[in-house]
Formats: sequence, C-alpha cells, structure tokens
Amino acid sequence: MRSLRHFDLNLLLVFEALMRERHVTRAADKLNLSQPALSHALKRLREALGDPLLIRTDNGMQPTPRALALLPVVQQALALLREGLAPPAIFAPANSTRRFTLATTDYFEEVMYPTFLSQLLAYAPGISFSIELITPDVLSEGLEQRQVDMVVGLDSQSTLPSGVIQTPWMDEELVCLAAIKNPGVGDGVDLEQFARQLHVELADISGLRPSNIDSCLVQHGLTRRVISKNLNYIAAARVVALTEAIMTLPRQMAERFVTMLPVRLVEPPKELPVLKMTLMQHGLYANEPASVWLYNELVAFAAKN
Repeated sequence: MRSLRHFDLNLLLVFEALMRERHVTRAADKLNLSQPALSHALKRLREALGDPLLIRTDNGMQPTPRALALLPVVQQALALLREGLAPPAIFAPANSTRRFTLATTDYFEEVMYPTFLSQLLAYAPGISFSIELITPDVLSEGLEQRQVDMVVGLDSQSTLPSGVIQTPWMDEELVCLAAIKNPGVGDGVDLEQFARQLHVELADISGLRPSNIDSCLVQHGLTRRVISKNLNYIAAARVVALTEAIMTLPRQMAERFVTMLPVRLVEPPKELPVLKMTLMQHGLYANEPASVWLYNELVAFAAKN
C-alpha cells in the first residue's frame, strides 16, 4: 500500500466481513452490497495490500498469513471508530451527580431559581448548582472554557462574543417602584414624567450595552438622572424606600419588595420595552447531553411560569 491517503477506508469493512464469513456472497449480504460489487472491492483490497488475502481451497476461502495478521488490527481500528462515532450517552438526571454553574441575574436567582431547583431535585436528587454573577469575563471566556454552563436571564443582546449562542427564554413586564411617601409620583407616569424623576438602577456588570430604558428615552429626545447604580435589586429597593427616586424592574421582583419595604408599584410609561430574557451557552457544548437536558429544563420551566 502506497499510503493511507490513497486507501479507501470503506475497504476495511469489506475485509472484516470477508474474514468473518469466508464467503463472497454471504459477506455481500451482510454489507448490503451486490456480489459483483463485493468482488470488485476484494480486488481493490488485494491490489492495495499487495496480497491475495483470501484463497479459494477445497475447504472454502482461507486467509493468508498477511490477512490473519491484519485482522486484529482492523478489528481494533473499526471498534474504536464505531465507539467514537456512536451518539453520546444519554444524560440520566436521576443518577447524575453533576454540578452545573449558572451565571444569572438577581431577578432569576431571587424569583425563579428556588422553584426551579426544587422541581429538579424531585427527580434528579444528585445534581447541584453554583450561581455566579454575569460579568464580561463570563461571556468572553467563562462559557468557552466551560467555567460556566449557561447564562440565564440576561436581556437580549445584539452583539455577543463569537461562538456564544443566544436564544429567547422569557419575557417579563417592567414596572416602577417608589417610596410610599414619595410625593412626586402618582399611581402611574407618562414618559416625560418618568424622565423627570430621580432614578436608581442596577449597574450593568456584564458590560455589554447601554440600558434599554435609556435607549428608549433617547429615541424620544429625553434623558434621566440616575442618582444610584447598585449591584443588586434589594440594595436598590432600599435606596428607593428612603429617597424620592424611582427604579424600574421586573414586576414579580417589585411585588416582593412591596411586602418587604415601604414602597409601592407605579405603572411605567407604555413606551418602555419589556424585559426579554435569554439563555446563553457556548456552541462548543450546546449538543453535550447534560447541556441539552439543562437547556430543555429551563425552557420547560419558562413555559409554565
């Protein structure tokens, strides 16, 4: 044989079948080939290997010493190929002790994660999770290096690092939160009234893009004054409770603060966009069985909530 480059690897299947059956017609049937096609393949094998391989005798076709020496090598190579090309093992959550790492927003961690985890543990008792902040490093390196399995709840982004897959997950209505004793805000505000208020907001630690709220205001020729940027919702809500500032946040989170702090809901301007939460993962691992399972569970959870 001149080189592997010029060798048709399909002929290894022909060789294996012939060595097992010692009969051209039976080997052809096993491979779903015609008898002439298999005979032609045997001819090519003999030419490529420079050996007759199988000789017809009174006791049927018998392998040559070269064929006998080659057989275990071919069988091992084919076994490795079959193993490598087989579909990955199905993820079995009931028996898994896998620890997943999620980079999430405050909103997902506070409002959704406890229920999500409790539902999973009912039939996947061995799994566990680590929760991390969404940072630029998570998006640029953490997903690619498998330090983070998935980013959950981040607002839809127009630009992401190469290889990161973003899929829509869940939409949530935004509302405003104000102190109960805030005299400058009624039960609702229009866009101009909204822009005139003092504001508290969450800092964008992901570093991806300006606030959707600010983008909306700019489109209408307006701006706002932000007096405090906080790292988490509870700190921001406490600032609101003690000042005349308002903050804009998902409704379910705001409703929790109404029961915890001296704050109230304020209907926002109709022009404000909804929060379009997404799931983000890296294309390198999107088809890995455990990742597929986690993604499907998050999608199913969103559909029920």
